[in-house]
Amino acid sequence: MKRALWILILLVVLGLMLRSMVFTVDMTQYAIVTRFGAPIRTLMDAGLYWKLPTPAETVMRFDRRLQIFDPQPTENFTLDRKNLVVDSFACWRIPENEEAVAKFLRKVGTMAGAENSLAVLVASELGTELGKHELTELVSVNEDEVELTEIMAAVTGRCRVAALEDYGIDVLDVRIKRINLPYENKRSVYERMRAEREQKAKEYRAEGEEQATKIRADTDLEKRQILSKAYKEAQRIKGEGDAEAMRIYAEAYDADPGFYKFMRTLASYRKILNEQTTLVLSSDSELLKLLTDFESHAGPQKPPARPRKPPEKPRKPGPPKPPAGTEAPGAPAAQPADKEGAQP
Repeated sequence: MKRALWILILLVVLGLMLRSMVFTVDMTQYAIVTRFGAPIRTLMDAGLYWKLPTPAETVMRFDRRLQIFDPQPTENFTLDRKNLVVDSFACWRIPENEEAVAKFLRKVGTMAGAENSLAVLVASELGTELGKHELTELVSVNEDEVELTEIMAAVTGRCRVAALEDYGIDVLDVRIKRINLPYENKRSVYERMRAEREQKAKEYRAEGEEQATKIRADTDLEKRQILSKAYKEAQRIKGEGDAEAMRIYAEAYDADPGFYKFMRTLASYRKILNEQTTLVLSSDSELLKLLTDFESHAGPQKPPARPRKPPEKPRKPGPPKPPAGTEAPGAPAAQPADKEGAQP
């Protein structure tokens, strides 16, 4: 019984030792076998591997995939002394060679240690590069002034060289997510931006006023030309009308000068005389001759017509009279009247 127990214990110990001697490496990992803390093998390929039992030899694994590191925002100054709060990120990975993996283990040891080292490196290189450029090269409404792509390419290049040399890390890209201003600097920056926009607006308004003045001048010139042509044409038509009127007047005057003079005088009276007109003229004034000598100007007058006798009113019909020599029966005979008026 005791022998079987010892055999069972031995088998369990052997199984545990065998389990600690066999390990696997995933295709997304690098593995380094260390013996009492010192690296002895670097495994770059996935598969099943052997090692000495723990704690004689241990295995350290590192992710070989692309990593995204998002550090805390940092404050940086531009060339024109503008304080900016820059939020950036970095893409990195461990290179696919044994020397770089071994250096990574010696310099940083873990993935968290690598990110801490990258945070210091990225902040340093980013602050150095931003100090060489003005704010308008980072943020501007004019796309031609922005050089952000070139700036980040320079930062990425220096970070890659330094990280690969010092930490065994391959930095693929460094980018800026957001550029903000410290709260105490926002007001002054906004005021400056507003002043620049107002100056630009004044330039645009001045150019617009210049164009408007030019257009108004051209329009006024064209207006004067049109009015001049219209006035010329109107004067020509008016002259032709006046000539035609004078011709008609001349013909009318030649036909009957007296009647023409009479009508012209009446027209003059119609213009100057009304209910409120008071004229003080001499007796020999030409204007009064028509009023004083109207009969001589008007010609011989016809005698007034005799009034007609109004027709007599019709009498009402009475009883018919009897013929002479006949009397009605029973009627008294008529007595002849005395010439002297005496009664019989």
